[in-house]
Amino acid sequence: MVNPHMYYLNKVMSSLFLDTSAPGDERTNFKSIRSITDFWKFMEGPLLEGLYWDAWYTNKTLYDLKNSSRIYYENILLGVPRVRQLKVRNNTCKVYSSLQSLMDECYDRYTSKNEDLADFGLQVETEWKYSPPDSTSPWHWGFVGVYRNGGFIFTLSKSKSETKNKFIDLQLNSWITRGTRVIFIDFSLYNANVNLFCIIRLVAEFPATGGIITSWQFYSVKLLRYVSYYDYIIASCEITFCIFLIVFTTQEGQKIREFKSAYFKSVWNWLELLLLVLCFLTVSFNIYCNVQIFLLLGDLLKNTDQYSDFYFLAYWHTYYNNIIAVTIFFAWIKIFKFISFNKTMSQLSSTLSRCIKDIVGFAIMFFIIFFAYAQLGFLVFGSQVDDFSTFQNAIFAQFRIVLGDFNFAGIQQANRILGPIYFITFIFFVFFVLLNMFLAIINDTYSEVKADYSIGRRPDFELGKMIKKSYNNALEKLRLKKPEEDEDKKNEKGGDLVERARREGFDENEIESAKQMKKWKDRLEKKYYSAEIQDDYQPVTQQEFRELFLYAVELEKELHYVSLKLNRVMRKISTLPA
Repeated sequence: MVNPHMYYLNKVMSSLFLDTSAPGDERTNFKSIRSITDFWKFMEGPLLEGLYWDAWYTNKTLYDLKNSSRIYYENILLGVPRVRQLKVRNNTCKVYSSLQSLMDECYDRYTSKNEDLADFGLQVETEWKYSPPDSTSPWHWGFVGVYRNGGFIFTLSKSKSETKNKFIDLQLNSWITRGTRVIFIDFSLYNANVNLFCIIRLVAEFPATGGIITSWQFYSVKLLRYVSYYDYIIASCEITFCIFLIVFTTQEGQKIREFKSAYFKSVWNWLELLLLVLCFLTVSFNIYCNVQIFLLLGDLLKNTDQYSDFYFLAYWHTYYNNIIAVTIFFAWIKIFKFISFNKTMSQLSSTLSRCIKDIVGFAIMFFIIFFAYAQLGFLVFGSQVDDFSTFQNAIFAQFRIVLGDFNFAGIQQANRILGPIYFITFIFFVFFVLLNMFLAIINDTYSEVKADYSIGRRPDFELGKMIKKSYNNALEKLRLKKPEEDEDKKNEKGGDLVERARREGFDENEIESAKQMKKWKDRLEKKYYSAEIQDDYQPVTQQEFRELFLYAVELEKELHYVSLKLNRVMRKISTLPA
């Protein structure tokens, strides 16, 4: 699904459209745009040269082929690029009464309610007329706001001179106004050498405070999925995955019917259910993406004279890759369940399961203090330090402080008194106290688990028993080992032992006591040493404590009885002549 060619293609495109400077101004590229003048310099310079300099249209006239770089010439532009603007209406914000005489215009931040839907400017071409949004296109989440589709749109021409004249005309007629809040530049490329589509979106946001904030998205996706022989191997793996998904779903359904509410007491069973849900989501995303590609891709490739909106397909294909990544992550975590036969791994899983309650209690206390410091940093330094400009940034900045990445000079410059106090107290309470308390909880629990393992209290290793059983079955089939007795024969043998005990002279009280102790022992082993459903260490109820106590009393009686017999035998031996 993902290969290194995607990274290299994104790197090439980003260096071409983001890092290339405007002619005569080496400091102006897309990343450094801060004003409307810089924006038009980029449109007429790096964007125009990047789109037309390298002869994207292989079936049309080749532009400046001698000077074109081969690394860029490998890509074909699909359709034509599109530029889209979203605006807000005038008087969408409230002005204080004393200042209303000084201000004739007021443009608020972008929201769907504040969006300007009226035609403006020359009102002759599509770039001056509002186009309604497409219901299928996703909204864009930018740095300043969330923007929907539609707006004031114009598509570029396949002629470089016509496109340049269009830019000059838009600039002279003030296409970008005070109400402009965002401009999108969208186009799509295809590289046949690696069978990848690169969908590019360059975004310039115009916040209500002034200035321009730039961002970008480069999606390299494989929309033509089944082309080579290797692709058909991947398709066979996908079919096998669906077959296994059906089998595992059936198995988990049988377990739920068999164990009912006890099934949900195990963390591993919850992980199994989570994996099944993620797998079904993955299959659903796969089917949806393939259906959309089948329905839309052919029409998009035919529209060579219009803008081809591949962003919709790339958007959902990226989400499909994300859900696959999460599914594979939890599938790797599931490996811990099957390597529990190893003593070290078993101790690790037992430690985490036993200290989970203490960790949850500690986490509540930790995040109360952590969020308190984050709120303090946001309120004190948010207007001057970029790391604390929002509450979310303050939270991530504090995580970086814990890891040793911090800007103390910026904090101190923002507030010479509260800055050092905030930094010193945060390091002391969070780094020296709370984190060491967290390590102490895990260390203390690990010591308890290690002590339990040293006296033989180990969980029932499911994979180890399965391997041992398979090994014994193989030896029995090869007639290298006698077959083991089944449970019915063991029970019959147990009954024979009872009859033999009666013949040997044991009274009924001793026999009943032995049977009761065996029953207690079997129940305890099933309760505390089975890893089929329940976790390793379960709480003891009052009835179970009573049975444990009686079991211990009976064991003490048996030990006392055996000790008396041993003393009697030793006295007889001592009276024998030497």
